[in-house]
Amino acid sequence: MNEHIVIIGGGFGGLYAASRLKNAPVEVTLIDRRNHHLFQPLLYQVATGTLSPADIATPLRSLLKGQRNARVLLGEVIGFDVANKQVILRDGAVSYDKLIVAAGSGKNYFGNDAWMEKALGLKTIEDATEIRRRILMAFEAAERTTDPDKLRAWLTFVVIGGGPTGVEMAGALAEIAHETLKDEFRSINPSDARIILVQSGSRILPTYPPELSAKAVAALEQMGVEVLTGRRVTDVQERGVILISDDGEEHIAARTILWTAGVQASPLGKSLAKATGAEVDRGGRVIVEPDLSVPGHPDIFVIGDLGHYAHQTGEPLPGVAQVAIQQGRYVADLIKRQLAGRRVLPFRYKDRGSLATIGRGKAIADLGRVRLTGWLAWEIWLYIHLMYQIDVENRVLVFVQWFWNFVTRRRSALLITDRDQQVTAPQAQAGLKLITTTGTFRHVPETSSKVQ
Repeated sequence: MNEHIVIIGGGFGGLYAASRLKNAPVEVTLIDRRNHHLFQPLLYQVATGTLSPADIATPLRSLLKGQRNARVLLGEVIGFDVANKQVILRDGAVSYDKLIVAAGSGKNYFGNDAWMEKALGLKTIEDATEIRRRILMAFEAAERTTDPDKLRAWLTFVVIGGGPTGVEMAGALAEIAHETLKDEFRSINPSDARIILVQSGSRILPTYPPELSAKAVAALEQMGVEVLTGRRVTDVQERGVILISDDGEEHIAARTILWTAGVQASPLGKSLAKATGAEVDRGGRVIVEPDLSVPGHPDIFVIGDLGHYAHQTGEPLPGVAQVAIQQGRYVADLIKRQLAGRRVLPFRYKDRGSLATIGRGKAIADLGRVRLTGWLAWEIWLYIHLMYQIDVENRVLVFVQWFWNFVTRRRSALLITDRDQQVTAPQAQAGLKLITTTGTFRHVPETSSKVQ
């Protein structure tokens, strides 16, 4: 009987591991609580209306339907029974011979989880569509507002976190305000929007060389983004944020606050550590052996954002797609080599460089000895992000949308899809209440209790 390989997580690491085992003499079960693979590097483009969710998400069953030795289970993993070699689901259990845990990471508010509803993070499609709704509703509310202070708050957007996602989000917001929404409103000028990028450290994009960080700042400022470094967030409120720096405390009135400041490992990391006796780091990542296995458990592997692998440089690898992809392939190849009785070498990560886009024709690329900015870096970013789309149909969809956006400067997916919030929010902010009468809408003052 073939060995049963269970993979938890349908992200880059899990999916690449499953695909790599296609012709191996094993049975593969991929478990995920969502039915789709999500191309997270482009999630911010869903949040800012360039792409639709279906452009960057593909059903897992569709991706693996041609792989006869693989099946997909939709389920939520809640624990591990290592002694009996079982993965515990909320509604059952699955036995394994070898286990690959690629559960990824989530948002990290550094102990301030109360900020979560006020400053939305970006990890899922639901996050992206809610961010899109909040951005668009801010402009709609501003259109209905006559109070100058409220107007300024509605047209102020604060992005907390100066990593690649924060930079890309701030740049996209600037393009929406200055280009996409131009001439679409009558009472406001969207270009009056104030877009602020907040970074606690001394510079944005701290994992990039300083000169590229400086180029990114210059590009963002050219687009109208205010870059505030050396500011730490001390409170996130419904109507703004409080920052502290060497110069003292600062309050920024804003109704749209976005969080891109950090990630933390999936809670499954601590569950696995408890079950196996493994150690986790401060971020909840499981510290693994050179072959990515859990110490003392050569049949359990942890890859991607959930794994702490520091055997190569002394520092854990970054939580990027390229790490997860390479580790997924490595573990799959390791299993095949073990089955064939061949020697297994430790994992070695090959850093192929880092890319971040800022806006149209504006990007930075750190390719080791080669560092690029501007159009060439942007074109490389476009090509890489197209080629790493797993599904060919998604590549075509994304390419068409990008081409249309480039030619027209329009974003075809700027839709408000939550009907209840869409109808009521601007009216409430304008001091009006919505009244329904036989299928039509009328407005009456907030203080009125008369219903007709």
